[in-house]
Amino acid sequence: MNAPRHVNAPGLAKPAGHYSHATVANGFVFVAGQLPVRPDGSRMGDASSFEEQARQVLANVRAVLQAAGSDVEKLVQVRVYVDDIANWPGFNAIYAEWAGAARPARCVVPTGELHHGVKLEVEAMALA
Repeated sequence: MNAPRHVNAPGLAKPAGHYSHATVANGFVFVAGQLPVRPDGSRMGDASSFEEQARQVLANVRAVLQAAGSDVEKLVQVRVYVDDIANWPGFNAIYAEWAGAARPARCVVPTGELHHGVKLEVEAMALA
């Protein structure tokens, strides 16, 4: 068994805590929860719409996948945390456009308030 490889995507803000953007292990890429954080490190808060935040989060997920040698079409599972289930239909439309033909297993978890007041967080697993 090979040792896990930790990946931070170039062009994205460095992780704010003690973790990597992704870990590659045993043929899989595990993407850490991505928040709506711009490449310069600024967080999108209440001044940004849910749709703007969703697009940024998904752009971050794609960037991390690509930095790890994977991409959206290799997704196996996606987990979405939303602050309000009322935001789910809007996310689903943006996600369908972003994911294209990829149809990984997916779940949504309504959470109430999220870290830093953001409206969603997305984590994913893909083939390397």
